[in-house]
Amino acid sequence: MSSPAILWFRQDLRLSDQAAVAAAAHDGPVIPVYVLDDETPRQWKMGGASRWWLHYSLKSLDENLRAKGSRLVLRRGDCAEQLEAVAQESGARKVHALHHYEPWWRNAEKAVAKQLDLCLHDGTLLLPPGAVRTGNGGSYRIYTPFSRALMEQMPPASPASAPSHLAAPARWPQSDSLDDWQLLPKKPDWAKAFAHDWTPGEAGARSNVAAFIDDAAGYETARNLPSQEGTSRLSPHLHFGEVSPAYVWHRISQAPGDVTAFLRELIWRDYAHTQIWAMPRYGSENARDNFDAMPWRDLREARADFAAWKTGRTGYPIVDAGMRQLWATGWMHNRVRMIAASFLIKHLLIDWRHGARWFWDTLVDASYANNSVNWQWVAGSGVDANIFSRIMAPLTQSEKFDAADYIRQWVPELAQVDDASIHDPDAHGARPPDYPPKCIGHREGRERALSAYRNSRP
Repeated sequence: MSSPAILWFRQDLRLSDQAAVAAAAHDGPVIPVYVLDDETPRQWKMGGASRWWLHYSLKSLDENLRAKGSRLVLRRGDCAEQLEAVAQESGARKVHALHHYEPWWRNAEKAVAKQLDLCLHDGTLLLPPGAVRTGNGGSYRIYTPFSRALMEQMPPASPASAPSHLAAPARWPQSDSLDDWQLLPKKPDWAKAFAHDWTPGEAGARSNVAAFIDDAAGYETARNLPSQEGTSRLSPHLHFGEVSPAYVWHRISQAPGDVTAFLRELIWRDYAHTQIWAMPRYGSENARDNFDAMPWRDLREARADFAAWKTGRTGYPIVDAGMRQLWATGWMHNRVRMIAASFLIKHLLIDWRHGARWFWDTLVDASYANNSVNWQWVAGSGVDANIFSRIMAPLTQSEKFDAADYIRQWVPELAQVDDASIHDPDAHGARPPDYPPKCIGHREGRERALSAYRNSRP
């Protein structure tokens, strides 16, 4: 029997349309490996909600591998060290994997390549970073021209099927037990409701794609209406690579009506990864240097406001509904994410990085690229960003996008408040005694933010 090849899984937990899987299967015997590496990412190790998702996604992947005559080997520690150990135990020298663009994964790839024959393949994005260039060969920094240029190269290649069988090695290396990793919260089990909303794994991802097809044409409008389920809810499946963006593109392109608005969201995902590929520290440094002088409030001063924001007790119903949905389900509606982020940054004058870190820990779709680029877009500090002085009015946004039923679902204290009052109970004398007053007035927060911004200018 020929020596086996290692198939290194990361955020690509699928067998279909997975180039590394196909290449490893073609080479001969395959040893699929997932390494839980909390050392290489350092401060960017996976957050709690993502770890919940990872547990069930790995469980699903192992079941799919066993159906094809294989299994998933689990190891914990530094990726390069663990893959070298697997190679020593099995006689493998070649590793197949998909390219990843987070800075820690790029560092891990370099370390693995020093010890083993690492073969990297494309497949985490529609097109790899660098494939979309300006007329003079440079990189796009602004989304709109990037989107147009990428669209000209679409559609992506047709998705490939999973191999029918994966040959097993002569001997299997040792594997950890998934339960021993203790990825699921126990005391307390704050994720107990997650399973009502999510089915991690490749089958769950494809089911969500299929469920969204008939609604895709209405996405442009419905994605802004929190009381409707108008978003695709595909973000965690795409983040963990349980479905390829090419598969999503081809399936949704077959939907009735105009689905361009949704396809542009897939392109935004490519755009975000291109930015962190060009600027690896996007998650911790302002992309615009002039924001380094911004006089954010010290968290020691703003501790109570930050706690109110995290727990959904700000007195702004749309913000509180979003933050409670996040805690209960590991996810937040698209429009409400922007409102909640803007409120933290501008009304509370708290550095965007504190909000981004909270999302990193609480989102099941906590993508370094999307999370970092989206927060900097709201803050105004990104390379392509909203202007800081454009401050979202959460009370107006709530009414404009008809969030009454969404608020009632997630803020039960307001369940009996009528539609006319629920967006701003204080102003209508309708605030129940068990719901907090506003932690800051809208005008007061807006003026403080604009003053701070003016004072930070040279």
